[in-house]
Parts: sequence; C-alpha cells; structure tokens
Amino acid sequence: MTTDPPQLVAILRGITPAEAPAVGAALLAAGITRLEVPLNSPRPFESIRLLAEQCGDSAEVGAGTVVDPADVPRVAEAGGRIVVAPNTDPEIIARSIELGMTPYPGVATATDVFAALRAGARHLKIFPADAAGIPLLRAWSAVVPEGTAFLPVGGITTETLGPWLEAGADGAGIGSFLYTPGRSAEEVGAIAADLVRAAAAARRAGGAL
Repeated sequence: MTTDPPQLVAILRGITPAEAPAVGAALLAAGITRLEVPLNSPRPFESIRLLAEQCGDSAEVGAGTVVDPADVPRVAEAGGRIVVAPNTDPEIIARSIELGMTPYPGVATATDVFAALRAGARHLKIFPADAAGIPLLRAWSAVVPEGTAFLPVGGITTETLGPWLEAGADGAGIGSFLYTPGRSAEEVGAIAADLVRAAAAARRAGGAL
C-alpha cells in the first residue's frame, strides 16, 4: 500500500458521446480523475476524445476492454492515456508503453501477475475481484516488486471498497455501481463523492493499522 490517494477508476461502460462531457465533469468535481471508456461502448473513441479534451491535465482518460493490439494506437490518437484490459496480453502492454500510455492488464492468477510485470506493466487489475477475493491480493502483494499497484475490479461498491484498500489495494475500478447507461450526471456525481469519501476513510484506517 502506498500513501498516495487511492486510484479510483470510473468504468463508463455503455456511455455515449452525448453523455460523456456531463458525466466526466461530475466525476471530476467529485474527485475521481481516472475515466475509462470500454471499447464495447457506442462510438468509444469519440467519447474518449471528448473526455480527453475536456479534462486536459486534470484527469487520465482512456479505454477499457482493450483486447486487440490494433486498438492501442487508436486510443492514443483519441487522446487516451490509460489502456485497461480484462486479460494479460504482453503485446498490448508493450504497445501501450511504447506510445506513452499506462497499461492496466487484468490478472486472475500468479502466472498473469508475473507475465504482466515482465511485459512492463506496474498497474495490475484484479479481475474479477469478487471471485478472486482479498486473500489473493495479500498473497500476491507479498511476492511482487515494490511499486506494483493492484486495483480490484468487479463488485466494487462503497461497502466493498474499504476492505480492499485496507488490505493493500492501491485503488479500484468501479463499474455499474457508479455508472449505467442513462444514469444522470448528477446521480453519478453523488455516487462518486460517496466512493471518494469511503476511499479516504479506508486509507486512514489502513494507515492506522
């Protein structure tokens, strides 16, 4: 666990370009500064571009569900800075790093963890987190190099976020609990603010252990 603020990633699966600016503004106002547009969303590269232009240096915007290496340069061209995948693909990791972006490969086993690290990744997405469980995080944290960041994704809510952070996670990706297509920007912002407060409380509790 680091002393840095938890890295909360908003997973905006299904968002449209029309919704993206208002939702992005609400997330930033609440304190979430990593925004992921999964590539199985409608016109995802347009949403990434809009969010990147709007956020500037205030947030890291990028793509999720990146499973084809050919999509990595398209993310960069849209202004993306993060590349999130459900699996560990060394080619996607390497291409992301070459283009100056941060890869977040998905890991579900120790083999995935060390393959991702060998490929150059340092931010590892535990997926699906609700199936993997906190004991795996603790086991992996004991054997990985210093500076490795674990972020659970899957089943993260205001209730489940705290235990993960207190166990050593460096952040989390939050999907349908935070955003679903059609949810208003105001509601997204309110949920985001609750998550930020929960993360801050968990970090304080973890630091006191």
